[in-house]
Amino acid sequence: MTNDKDIILHVEHLTKMFGRNKTTARELLENGRSKEEILKRTGVTVAVDDISFDVERGKIFTLIGLSGSGKSTVVRCLNKLHPATSGKIFFEGRDIEEFSKQELLEFRRSKMSMVFQSFGLMSHRDVLSNVAFGLEIRGVKKAEREEKAMEMINMVGLSGWERKSIDNLSGGMRQRVGIARALTNDPDILLMDEPFSALDPLVRHDMQFELLSIQEKLNKTVVFITHDINEAFKLGNTVAIMRDGRIIQIDTPEGMSSNPA
Repeated sequence: MTNDKDIILHVEHLTKMFGRNKTTARELLENGRSKEEILKRTGVTVAVDDISFDVERGKIFTLIGLSGSGKSTVVRCLNKLHPATSGKIFFEGRDIEEFSKQELLEFRRSKMSMVFQSFGLMSHRDVLSNVAFGLEIRGVKKAEREEKAMEMINMVGLSGWERKSIDNLSGGMRQRVGIARALTNDPDILLMDEPFSALDPLVRHDMQFELLSIQEKLNKTVVFITHDINEAFKLGNTVAIMRDGRIIQIDTPEGMSSNPA
């Protein structure tokens, strides 16, 4: 692990397979067999294959790849929604595999928040109670959680909309609600899985700008998944390119432009 940088997340030799016959699949993988051959012979899908990377605190780390490259699986391993098949993930120096059930719950509730492409909002609630939902689960008193939620609603440019139902909102506004909800929990890391890909180009451009200005104000660490190279280069301090479950290059956007793998 590098010592001169403040590394909040350290991933080493992460592999994730789906299916039963993982032992045989691993032997085939070690013998250089392709993912297609392993799937055909064992029924096991190798989603992520021996990847390592570091995420610096307060920076945006973008992970780019085509559909099926394994990038979304990586994000779900980071908060243990998918337990890793092998390899280690360290959060602030601690192996998340060693977290107790309670520690893992706390980790997901207050250390890492996730923003999905599909927004994941509750249509029977208004904007304010959607944004305050995470704090409600944690048992924070109503006045306090609504005050915190309003702060984030203002930050994402939705003041005046807090009492509106989700159904009245456009796609871009719903994504702002999703971001505000994730930020209300005050997480150390924001995991964003292709959050803007369903939006039209102009709204998407606005949301990218919004994310950069929020990140500047709050100094959050962001792991951002995308299949759009322009988005990856625009947002990322560091960019990692994935193909077939492997990382083929990690660099700054500038470094990648001048020395593409």
